[in-house]
Amino acid sequence: MTRRIALIRLILVSLLASSLSVSAQWEEKTINGRGYVSTTSIKSYYGFSSLENNGKSVSLEKIVVKKQGNTSAKSRIVLNLRVGSQECLMNGVKFIFTYPAIASGGKVWISKLDLVKLVHPVLMPGDIREAANFRTVIIDPGHGGKDPGATNSLGTEASYNLKVANYLKENLEKLGYKVIMTRNSNRYLTLQQRVDIANQCRENAVFISIHHNSGQSRARGIETFTLSPVGVAHYGERLKASDLKSRTGNFHDSANVALATAVHGMLLTTLKDEKTQKAYTLDRGIKRARFSVLTGVKHPSILVECGFMTHPYEARLINDTGYQKTVAKSIAFAIQRYRAAVSKKG
Repeated sequence: MTRRIALIRLILVSLLASSLSVSAQWEEKTINGRGYVSTTSIKSYYGFSSLENNGKSVSLEKIVVKKQGNTSAKSRIVLNLRVGSQECLMNGVKFIFTYPAIASGGKVWISKLDLVKLVHPVLMPGDIREAANFRTVIIDPGHGGKDPGATNSLGTEASYNLKVANYLKENLEKLGYKVIMTRNSNRYLTLQQRVDIANQCRENAVFISIHHNSGQSRARGIETFTLSPVGVAHYGERLKASDLKSRTGNFHDSANVALATAVHGMLLTTLKDEKTQKAYTLDRGIKRARFSVLTGVKHPSILVECGFMTHPYEARLINDTGYQKTVAKSIAFAIQRYRAAVSKKG
């Protein structure tokens, strides 16, 4: 086992060394056998104007000015970390790191794996080499037919997935996108059939799998999954040898994270009461997993959990047509923003 762990670490070091050509600019340190980068060098490289470190948490902040014709717009970027926690907030959106932030030598450090595979694509979406202009969206309503998914007294997950998917299709088509549905009725598809349908699309596209969650009665909130990069375990599990195997979907690691950020962030922004601005749901974060429907797709792909069927309040929300339409409209608008962020100009 010790030799296996040593081999895993060696492979990860070699992978990360070639992932960012700017690696020589990082202040790096090996902690617990893993490569870490200081938040002070992150501040310098990404041009953050301030860094606050109280020994328990770190906050990085900068103002970005974007010119739009003769006008300019300012936006604020804030990155928050807590020592000992795997949670990272970027502009209020929760991301789940592979490893917790660590304090050492008066500085706070994050793993280079999380920097390369999560932070950098979010802060610099224009650097994503594999992203391309696209006008096609593949929508995958999860479950169906003999597989109802999660159920409650109001309905089945398969039905809600299809309803949200149909509303999303309508929104995207109004925006001029071509839409491919893995299913448009209550029929059963294997996970491989869904992947095959997606991969039949030869033009540039993105893949969105729509789901609704289940769990303990108090569990609630939205969460968005991307495929775990090589060297990152399936969410909630320990790293194993098979996690070092590259999957088809790993070609789009950076694009996957950027797409997830756009969708997840937009859902958090719009799922609020218009009058009180109170959020309808909670942020469970952007997470990485090896779901079969994500591993084999050749396009940037995410899986969105739009709420908990097993939570009394969220069950009623999910059953509400207005909520379904808001979720769909939010995802459509997020796809527009993602496309604008990663598409090559000129």
